[in-house]
Amino acid sequence: MAPSAVSNSSTILSPPGAAANSRRPSRGRFRRLSSFDYSKSQDNADKPTIVVPSETVSEETDASEIAETFELARRQMKGLKIDEEEFSIDFMPSQTTDKYAYAFDIDGVLIKGGEVIPEAIHAMKMLNGQNSRGIKVPYIFVTNGGGKSEQERCAQLSKQLELEVSPGQFICGHTPMREMADKYDCVLVVGGEGEKCREVALEYGFKTVITPGDVIKTQPDVTPFRKLTEDETKNSIVRDFKKCKVQAIFVFADSKDWGSDTQIILDLLLSKDGELGTRSETMDEGPPLFFAHNDLVWATSHASVRIGMGALRKSVEAMYEAMAGKPLKATAFGKPQIGTFEYATRLLKQWRKDTHGIDAAPDTIYFVGDTPESDIRGTNDMDEHADNDWYSILVRTGVYQTGTKPKYEPKVTVNTVLDAVRHGMEREYKKEMSAKNRKASVIPEEAIASDVISEGSPTAEKKAELGVTTPGGTHEKAEAEGYVNGSNGTNGTNGVNGH
Repeated sequence: MAPSAVSNSSTILSPPGAAANSRRPSRGRFRRLSSFDYSKSQDNADKPTIVVPSETVSEETDASEIAETFELARRQMKGLKIDEEEFSIDFMPSQTTDKYAYAFDIDGVLIKGGEVIPEAIHAMKMLNGQNSRGIKVPYIFVTNGGGKSEQERCAQLSKQLELEVSPGQFICGHTPMREMADKYDCVLVVGGEGEKCREVALEYGFKTVITPGDVIKTQPDVTPFRKLTEDETKNSIVRDFKKCKVQAIFVFADSKDWGSDTQIILDLLLSKDGELGTRSETMDEGPPLFFAHNDLVWATSHASVRIGMGALRKSVEAMYEAMAGKPLKATAFGKPQIGTFEYATRLLKQWRKDTHGIDAAPDTIYFVGDTPESDIRGTNDMDEHADNDWYSILVRTGVYQTGTKPKYEPKVTVNTVLDAVRHGMEREYKKEMSAKNRKASVIPEEAIASDVISEGSPTAEKKAELGVTTPGGTHEKAEAEGYVNGSNGTNGTNGVNGH
């Protein structure tokens, strides 16, 4: 990894209460909606909106600044105009660092089986300044989960974590598909509940969005064992497939009916130029097939992992090869595909440019996930070719099972997301202390006391563990990747294994 652009701000070294020069939007211009109100509203896609817990709708929280600035970054990336009369981007005091950021998977890291993992709420509070140094750390959510818009996932997570968030902080498995709306006009969208995936695709900009329900309503004998429900019949649209040829197939979310969805996908793959009801002589003239992610399994409230979209992909590929006599060339987004991580990089780069005037992503991005095959593999692959550092952290609260050896090794394994946040913040602190040590052989006692992240004043033993030179003492450097403040784990005192 080549070093990324160096920031001229020093937020991370500022003692609590000190102002750093960074940009932030003026207050009072964002719509603040509760998760309930936001879910009901139909006009949220292009309006700067922050989703907040019901009890804090009328007042700002510690999470306001990060949520707002990422919402503006999202609008910039979409090419939406920002009204300068509404949003000031003048330099204003802020305690948010631009040096590093966090990216979190959701299922198995923050949420499991629809229930909040308890440490997740504390971890978010720590990132939003509730630490002894008073610094804030930017963060985004990168999930392979789909079938809902970023706005709907935003409302759901805000309610679950009791947190103020914005759609700008969310990257779903199908989010990068937004950038393909200019390439394909007529598409088939598969998966999800009801009409949600159609709605997401239309919001992305696809002009004609066909669902399996449309196909079955138009040609009922396509799937002889599947009958539409009353709601499906009402919402589905009869199509003229001679005029509306499918240019691409997008699996936005997990299929609720593998049999009928697989049949329709295969019919299109084997068709002549995407016209349903036709058959290609070469069996390779159908539209391209895209999956929102490639997770074979995922964690739910069930004792064992459940099969996911990656299993559907393997099934479709096997059937296509059996029928066509050649392998299927499908494309997957989501983790571990590098495109999703590059999209996250572009978002973080836009955020840093907006807030700190630096046209580069944060120097280090800590990715916290529960699945070695997607979260850790993708992070490590990104780290190999990115200009900045991508640091993989594996938690034990999801797919990964303690006692097994992950196929893709993380930089560190921790018990919970709270341990992951502590680990990264301590690691960054030690990097700053190391930089100070290179400039001076002795660090004043008051500087150490003001910069330490842990609660309370550091002891001489703690200073030695952190690799800090004390007056009249010796310099003992700890392993940065192996140390975490706090004691939430069962493996050692801090719940962390690192190397």
